[in-house]
Amino acid sequence: MDGTTQPDARTRLLQAALRLVRMKGWAATSVDELCLAAGITKGSFFHHFKTKEALGVAAATHWGRSTTAMFAAAPYHAPADPAERVVAYIDFRAALLGEDLAACTCFAGTLVQETWASSPAMREACGDAITGHAATLEADIEAARPPGADWDAASLALFTQTVLQGAFVLAKATGTIETARGQVAHLRRYVGMLLQGER
Repeated sequence: MDGTTQPDARTRLLQAALRLVRMKGWAATSVDELCLAAGITKGSFFHHFKTKEALGVAAATHWGRSTTAMFAAAPYHAPADPAERVVAYIDFRAALLGEDLAACTCFAGTLVQETWASSPAMREACGDAITGHAATLEADIEAARPPGADWDAASLALFTQTVLQGAFVLAKATGTIETARGQVAHLRRYVGMLLQGER
């Protein structure tokens, strides 16, 4: 044994949901598949989650928390200049766009596209994850905002997420991550111009 401990059954289910839903979608991911991927019984699934929807809500919340920790430790916070930090954030997002399309897309964005009308609880959990992440950018954007700019930090923070989520959708539609990379490059140019006060 290597001395490492395996995550508990609930955590394994959450991790399985993050992987499978990004690969297959919500409706195409069955409880049986989730149990198999997590290495647990169906009885154990329903011990931890009363319904598949309850798992979806918990997984979206788990996604938001785990990605918050990852981004908080990311290197884009290092520059002293706030405008450089904002651009470095976009560069960091670009660096996350690996060849595995499912692995580099957003769980909350994927889930909410399927469930926004059918599950208010999942829609809210996904919305909290996405807007909560956007809010972490607001202080740097506000500090970098040129005097007299006719936009606010909160709206630009949300815009970054709009482009990123759209880039993921386009990458799925075209079957290539290069589509997403191109859109993120445009986002970098646009945000850079805004922060320089160009119109």
